[in-house]
Amino acid sequence: MSEAISRRTMLGMLGAAAAAGTAAVAAPARAQTAPPQFGLQESVQDALKRLFGSRPIKDGGALVKLEVPPIAENGAVVPVSVEVQSTMTAQNYVKHIYVIADHNRIPVTTRVALTPEAGHAFMGANIRLGETTDVRAIVEQSDGTLLQVTREVKVTVGGCGG
Repeated sequence: MSEAISRRTMLGMLGAAAAAGTAAVAAPARAQTAPPQFGLQESVQDALKRLFGSRPIKDGGALVKLEVPPIAENGAVVPVSVEVQSTMTAQNYVKHIYVIADHNRIPVTTRVALTPEAGHAFMGANIRLGETTDVRAIVEQSDGTLLQVTREVKVTVGGCGG
């Protein structure tokens, strides 16, 4: 005795099997390539160690341009931009740009991932600063080299020095 299976039932069973197979294959890959966590309340030293380990961070003043106002009248909205002089080729490109505010409870304010296809290593954003602090732009190149530029930003309350 053969029972006929409807087209709808067959498609439902195939869809469930495909979903189960995809979940089984994707789960181990996700566990192995967990990205670093962001938005953690930590000291700037702990954040740098967590993100970069013991790799040396070089002065990037010749290649990295960090633009941030020296005085921010509203710490809730501080414009920042980072531009890197890089060839952006498949062999040598800017992989990540980090913006770190030393005295923020959550120091890693921005992380931008780039590929050679970007053609130009640039990012711009508004960040929040809780108080007067150093703001760092740390550039990670494709070969693992780290470059840093730092600027102090004075956060005022209502335009009065602070």
